[in-house]
Amino acid sequence: MDLATFRYLLAPAGQALLARAAALPDLRHETLLRHLTALRREAEPAQAAAALETVLLRRRAAAKFSGAARMYFTREALEQATAAVVARYRAGRFARAGVSQVADLGCGIGGDTIALAGAGLRVLAVEHDPVRLAMARANAAVCGVSARVSPILADVRNGGPLRATAAFVDPARRTAAGRRVAGVEQYEPPLSAVLGRRTTAQALAVKLSPGVRLHELPLPDAEIEFISVDGDLREAVLWCGPLRTAERRATLLPGGETLAGPPDQAPLPVAAPGRWLLEPDPAVYRAGLLGLLAARLSAWQIDPTIAYLSSDAPPEMTFVRAWPVEEVLPFSVKGVRRRLRDLNVGRLTVKKRGSPLEPDEFLRLLRLDPAAAGARTVFLTRVAGRPAAIICAERSPG
Repeated sequence: MDLATFRYLLAPAGQALLARAAALPDLRHETLLRHLTALRREAEPAQAAAALETVLLRRRAAAKFSGAARMYFTREALEQATAAVVARYRAGRFARAGVSQVADLGCGIGGDTIALAGAGLRVLAVEHDPVRLAMARANAAVCGVSARVSPILADVRNGGPLRATAAFVDPARRTAAGRRVAGVEQYEPPLSAVLGRRTTAQALAVKLSPGVRLHELPLPDAEIEFISVDGDLREAVLWCGPLRTAERRATLLPGGETLAGPPDQAPLPVAAPGRWLLEPDPAVYRAGLLGLLAARLSAWQIDPTIAYLSSDAPPEMTFVRAWPVEEVLPFSVKGVRRRLRDLNVGRLTVKKRGSPLEPDEFLRLLRLDPAAAGARTVFLTRVAGRPAAIICAERSPG
């Protein structure tokens, strides 16, 4: 979509076309050509295509933005955009640090800009792509925060002219072909260039991939935070200057529970599973805080290379899911099958960590009787270095 086409969508005729596109029956990518042919009778081909694409992207964006039905997106920008629940949490950290104005460098379609402005901050929304910047401006208006947003067309990838004492940067983490990049110096702009802004932006936050290699992060005085949403690890953030509040942090959204401290320095105690098997939230072990959590729960590892914990007391469930342990068996398909048949198990959930066997393949090999009444969860993992199958009650309580 070019800028002229986007401006058409904002005009009354474009709004009417969007409304007609949204009302089309059975609108999906497989029927796009048929609907595009129909809409071309009412508008230019580029305008009709933009209206249909906007409607489809709005539907996809509903999982990230509550106001998606009136917002504007490009496909690539939507994929890069932070979910609103994460953006609001991050904006709250800026506000609690006493920041009043922040530059959103590379603001895209404005997801983080909207959250920052919604937290009461004045935002310099900086973007080098004029279409994305126009979308950010429109989206800020849709969300009622445009009075606190100043859109700026500028290229910050090579330094750029902007000066701000606080900044948020979300570097691109995909190549032009759409492939994810592995190293922080392959980001656009590279992390080293972003960190060079600390000479002016002392309060600096940088969004990172959740799979970032920690040894590539060069700042001993920065905080590294891993954020999960409903148990799904979404991103990492590097907090610098006055935004730093800990060395490592794991945060769980939407509840906002957080675990913070120095990363583990010593191995955890290792022992056979006790009464409970605990699966820590992925943000905890990515942050290197498994030992801190284990100490809080009076728990231990079942294998030094596996991030499963165990305890004898019923655990506090904030940072873990937990299953009552029934049996621990040496791994053997025949042995597990025999025991599950003895228990009259017909429904089985299989989870794995440290096992080469995929859950679907394991289920196929077991050949359980679907008419059997029992249900269990089996963990394929290692216990003290040996392959094992841990049979637990069907699901995590609580």
